[in-house]
Amino acid sequence: MQDEQELVKRAQQHNEEAFSELYELYFDKIYRYISLKIGNRIEAEDMTQQVFIKALHSISSFRWRGFPFSAWLFRIAHNLVVDHFRKKTRQPVSALDDTVIVADDSPEKLAELKLDIEKLAMAVKKLTPAQQEVIALRFSSEFPIAQVAEIMGKSEGAVKALQHSAVVSLRKILNVV
Repeated sequence: MQDEQELVKRAQQHNEEAFSELYELYFDKIYRYISLKIGNRIEAEDMTQQVFIKALHSISSFRWRGFPFSAWLFRIAHNLVVDHFRKKTRQPVSALDDTVIVADDSPEKLAELKLDIEKLAMAVKKLTPAQQEVIALRFSSEFPIAQVAEIMGKSEGAVKALQHSAVVSLRKILNVV
């Protein structure tokens, strides 16, 4: 966290190298989150760039409030995703399109994996929007409960409850015991 604070401080002083390090540090997680939410790899790449452009333009206004810098980036990403769906009348196509790449596997294993991912994507679509958000942040972006709570603007208890209900619902949908 101290390294992150130093990077942010330097980036706030218009240090391009520091902002580049922040970009490299968080790009993949932000991209996975957006890709899972909107289901389109190309649009996810564009939106991820938009997150960092917005962050660059407003980093001077960032203030530490007991949560990591990444929570602020995910809040920007969340708002862009919400705006994206407001502008479009369609639902997300596939929550997990081509974002999973597995090397050194046989074609049969890759086909099975793709089917499993498609089943999971269809199951996730049946969850409430809040449950989908928790699943994306906790399991795709691998954030702890506290960060998810900050990003979503909810209490940690509410996030835990949402996660629990989402997992229970997914088990029922997928018929997993």
